[in-house]
Amino acid sequence: MSFVLVTPEALSAAAADTARIGSAINAATTAAAAQTTSVVAAAGDEVSAAVATLFGTYGQTYQALAAQASGLHQQFENALAAAGSSYAGAEAASAAPLQQTQAAFSAVEQNVLSAVNAPSLALTGRPLIGNGADGGPGQAGGAGGWLYGNGGNGGNGGPGQAGGGGGSAGLLGNGGNGGNGGPGIPGGPGPTGGNGGNGGLLFGNGGAGGNGGDAYVFGNGQPGGSGGAGGDAYLLGTGGAGGHGGLGSVGAAGTNPSAPYLQAASGTDGLSGSVGQPGGAGADGNPGQQGGTGGTGGTSGVAAGSGGTGGTGGVGAPGGTGGTGGISISPNQAGGGGTGGTGGIGAPGGTGGHGGDGGAGGRGGLLFGVGGAGGAGGDGLDGGPGAMGLTGGTGGHGGDNTSSATRPGVGGAGGYGGTGGTGGTGGTGGNGGNGGAGGAGGLFGQSGAAGAGGTAGAGGAGGTGGTGGVGGTGGTGAGGGGRTGGVGGDGVTGATGASGQPGASG
Repeated sequence: MSFVLVTPEALSAAAADTARIGSAINAATTAAAAQTTSVVAAAGDEVSAAVATLFGTYGQTYQALAAQASGLHQQFENALAAAGSSYAGAEAASAAPLQQTQAAFSAVEQNVLSAVNAPSLALTGRPLIGNGADGGPGQAGGAGGWLYGNGGNGGNGGPGQAGGGGGSAGLLGNGGNGGNGGPGIPGGPGPTGGNGGNGGLLFGNGGAGGNGGDAYVFGNGQPGGSGGAGGDAYLLGTGGAGGHGGLGSVGAAGTNPSAPYLQAASGTDGLSGSVGQPGGAGADGNPGQQGGTGGTGGTSGVAAGSGGTGGTGGVGAPGGTGGTGGISISPNQAGGGGTGGTGGIGAPGGTGGHGGDGGAGGRGGLLFGVGGAGGAGGDGLDGGPGAMGLTGGTGGHGGDNTSSATRPGVGGAGGYGGTGGTGGTGGTGGNGGNGGAGGAGGLFGQSGAAGAGGTAGAGGAGGTGGTGGVGGTGGTGAGGGGRTGGVGGDGVTGATGASGQPGASG
């Protein structure tokens, strides 16, 4: 018995095409009727009239035959349309019982599975046959059935949340894939990826580990999340691939403390006498502490003491002010102001975040199976830039001349401004993550390839040098025509900080 395949849509299309053809032929036949059925004789003789009558008779005969053909064409068109409708109706009528049969079989299948799985679910909370459910965000996938079924996939983590682990299979089935770690949140590392589930005891592949999440891009050098390990196969099967490590975050920019600053101890004042002693230097500041002010020079009538040098500023703090020059009680020039202290070094940039390590590949089946490939390590990010060096201390005020003599007394010169601080060193680049180890192969099977290490981050740029301190003002003169001391020169700009070192590749 031969079988015929009929498409109702094709029959309907053929009927429509046939109708268009019939309409075109009828139109041409109607247009030719006037010229072919009533032929006018060429002349008034009997021969011309006979010829015209003959051709007119042919035309009338053609019109009669065309009318019969049009009727047959219409019948054929109707037959095609009716056949298409009949087949469509038959198809619709047969679909409903098939759908009902399919629904019935599905219901029977579910009832049988429910009956089979009920004791196992009651005793162990795990079905005998069936796939494990996929986990929600950051949740582990369900285990597959004890006899047959794949483990459910772990859910991908939300912001700051690790990926869920994949569910393991029972006797026959594949382990579920681990979920990817979510994106990092400010101040935190990249979340880890979930581990892949193990394959079935007899046969089944291990699930792939989830990828580690990237650290928040401005996370102040936080590391990327580690990739999840691939699941193991047991007797027969391939180990799951390890997940890739996440990206680290950029190192924080060096930030200097804000004013007001604590200040280191001032220098001791110089002793007064026939020769005034210079003031002591101010103490150097600890980190964030301004250098101490230089001590005041000793008073003298012969040679007044100069002011002490300001202390060097601590990291992130300015240099101390130079000490005031000693007073002269004679026309001799008063003591000069002390030099301002060197500005503190700018704060260093932060280290770039290390890339997350790739997950290890799962073990292949003990009898036969290839080990899973290790995951690639994540890339380290660049170190942060160093902060600008701090301002040098202001030069000390020149000593005043208080002589009562008639000849003029000269005030002391102002001290030089301190040198600006060196810019902060750029932060070290983050290390690339280590590639995951490949899983071991079975008795008949190769080990998996190790994952590639991540790329190291570049070192941060060094900070610009600090501005030199302002020169000190000169001391006032005394007596008729006494002169004020000269203003001290401004300090020079500090050196640019060194760039940070690049990190190591994974």
